[in-house]
Amino acid sequence: MDIKMNAMGYNEGVRTMNMKRILQASILRTVLVAGLLAGGGSVAQAADVKIGYIDIQKAIQETSTGKKAKKELEKEFNAKKEELGKREANIKKMQEDFEKKKSVLAEEAKQAKAAELQGEMMKYRDLLGQSQLNIQKKEQELTKPILDKLQEVIDKVAKDGGYTMILEKSEQSVIWAKKEIDLTDTVVKAFEKTAK
Repeated sequence: MDIKMNAMGYNEGVRTMNMKRILQASILRTVLVAGLLAGGGSVAQAADVKIGYIDIQKAIQETSTGKKAKKELEKEFNAKKEELGKREANIKKMQEDFEKKKSVLAEEAKQAKAAELQGEMMKYRDLLGQSQLNIQKKEQELTKPILDKLQEVIDKVAKDGGYTMILEKSEQSVIWAKKEIDLTDTVVKAFEKTAK
């Protein structure tokens, strides 16, 4: 048995939380292109369009609030990992003892020990699954306020900068873009100012 938990669930948790935003960004891109084409796609219209992008995961991890959340999550994860490690070691010891003694045990005693071992393994799997769910829930609790605040900051940056659209950088939405339109650092700095 190997303990496999997402040590820093940021990647998975944030990706899960942002799937809707990724879909929205793709739809917005399509609507923008269709709108330009339908409107004649003139150069003047295209010149009025100002687009930027932000790497939400990077922004979360670079904010002081995000760093604090990450430490808290790692602390909780490490405590669970230690607890699960002890239980796993205990089960392995039980299994080794059973293997050594099973040849001399009566059939009834052998079945009882096997059932006990099986029961402990089931409890361990249940605890592992529950621990993973708890870590994911905790991650969502910690990142939701950060994402909400980031959204407010992004709205302000977009309005102040005259942006038509700000996309979320991810594998599915922004495959490539000029570094000059990356607003991640700008948003992180604005976030930090509001956090003070």
